Amino acid sequence: MGGSAPADDGPVPGSVARLPGVPPGQGRDPANERAPRADAVEPGADARAVSPGIARLRRMTTPIEPDTKDWTWVLERPCPECGFLAADVEPAGIPAALRASVPRWTGALARTDARERPEPSTWSVVEYAAHTRDVHRIFGERLRLILEEDDPLFANWDQDATAVEERYDLQDPALVAVELAQAAEAAAARFAAVPDDAWERPGRRSNGSTFTARSLGAYYLHDVVHHLHDVRA
Repeated sequence: MGGSAPADDGPVPGSVARLPGVPPGQGRDPANERAPRADAVEPGADARAVSPGIARLRRMTTPIEPDTKDWTWVLERPCPECGFLAADVEPAGIPAALRASVPRWTGALARTDARERPEPSTWSVVEYAAHTRDVHRIFGERLRLILEEDDPLFANWDQDATAVEERYDLQDPALVAVELAQAAEAAAARFAAVPDDAWERPGRRSNGSTFTARSLGAYYLHDVVHHLHDVRA
């Protein structure tokens, strides 16, 4: 993702989990289902003479190297890239922070170049936004599990595989803006409803990382803030 902060454990062979309650392809722009080949060159043309349009497609379709780092360290020290400090996060402030992020994403998605990657190895604005939309959905669901079950084990989510399978690069920025706003509001409402005595309830990832409702909220909020930094919004 070109220096982004992953929201999950990273790829888990053979265990790509779909988003809860979201059918395959949701958020995809049907008009762009079939992307032209990035290396297409007219017969007889000099392969070195690549048109601006083909160069743009290459930037859009180059596979992103998966980010496999474990970012749980952001719960212990400041993020040197975006400046996020988990120690400053008060649980009561999480809903407002999530809601405040939405207009910034809406503005970024309105840019004329929202679907263009700044470089082949870095996601475009719409790719980051589609990922963040799904982060809202995933973490809202994980909070629900923490509140309703005893020490739940979260389902794995291969975010990099999801980006490829759901063609984040082809999704409609206007539709992603609406879906992101809806997902952020649903998650914000869920965090706003956490009882005072439930913030220390635990949940686990398959790699052994343990969260409480409180630390899950801080970890989740960092992901949102970090990706706003990624798209300079």
